[in-house]
Amino acid sequence: MPRYFTLTAALFATLCFLLPTAGRADELADANRLFSFAESRYSQYFAPADRDTVTYQGYLVRYYPDTKTYLGVLAGGVYVYSKALGEGIKYVGDLFDFITPEDSGTDEPGDTLDLTDLILTDRSGNCAKYAGDYISSVSDVSRSLNFDGNLTISVDNSVCTFTSNNIPNHDMGQGGAFATPVAAVNNSYQVTADPQLASQPTALSLDWDNAILLNGVKVDIFAAACYGVGDEKTGCFDIKQPWRLDPMSPLNKFGTDNHNAHTQPNGAYHYHGNPMALFDVDNAAESPVVGFAADGFPIFGSYFDDNGVVRKAESSYRLRAGTRPSGSDNPVGSYDGTYRDDYEYVAGLGDLDECNGMTVNGVDGYYIIDAFPWLINCYAGTPNTSFRKRARGTP
Repeated sequence: MPRYFTLTAALFATLCFLLPTAGRADELADANRLFSFAESRYSQYFAPADRDTVTYQGYLVRYYPDTKTYLGVLAGGVYVYSKALGEGIKYVGDLFDFITPEDSGTDEPGDTLDLTDLILTDRSGNCAKYAGDYISSVSDVSRSLNFDGNLTISVDNSVCTFTSNNIPNHDMGQGGAFATPVAAVNNSYQVTADPQLASQPTALSLDWDNAILLNGVKVDIFAAACYGVGDEKTGCFDIKQPWRLDPMSPLNKFGTDNHNAHTQPNGAYHYHGNPMALFDVDNAAESPVVGFAADGFPIFGSYFDDNGVVRKAESSYRLRAGTRPSGSDNPVGSYDGTYRDDYEYVAGLGDLDECNGMTVNGVDGYYIIDAFPWLINCYAGTPNTSFRKRARGTP
């Protein structure tokens, strides 16, 4: 049965003007998990998401201006104040009546979470929310060889550092034909916890990795493969070269496995599209954040809430009509998706912009889809230089 505590509504209302606080690390982490859970499950009351957490006389509080609602945590109890819910500040239950490690996608502070085959649930677009240590135990089924994955996400001055050995949280090799055996390859990437839209998008490049997922594996969209260059599988490093092959096209044979991934010459496993992991790909439920692009914006799974209807995001790219230009420098045939140049962007055709992103409930992010450009097609913000391959000594 609900009960009340003695802090007045007027005093509670002043909390939104206080500075954020670090608080005790474990108490703050639990409160933030509760806030993230509430924002995800009950956005009609707690919006916009990802507000600052403030403190007053021991209370940890977030204020949601869209609904004029306060959500607070004190000594393991959860309290709400909103005129829409009736007069007075209400005690609504114990903190752990609402959150568990499964709700947040993270384990207790200080623990290491096993990500093996884990389906995430957290929709927070702030990379700092995922700080922690993670492991996995998986296999390269093509070689019956086991691998241990490891990932650490740390935060310093609003910069999140992802350090991993690039081994995923799922088995590798099913349905694939890798040119190079899988190998653990250490990587470190940094993304800002406060991404900003740039005045103009930044194009993707062969010189940069594109994103890091929350299982520690990178996304590297482009293949160094173009029509008329070498064996048309490798060697095309001129980004201006037309007719670059799309590794996601079923018409091309890039040896990708059931997770739309394969290996680079050094054995680094990487995705070209939907990882078929980390989120539920089959059921219409709002998808969680599964990673972060090089510019710091989150990458969501396929599903979003479109005014009460949960559905997959749709691309604004389509195949060009007709046939490709004639001439010795051009491939013959109809536009069929073999090449990235087979597609054209039509603003407003689908939900997503030219970079394959959109804003939902005030949060900018990219979305994984079942059509070109699959995951990301440019950067809406400014990519961090840690994603530049040559900066890490990668040829």
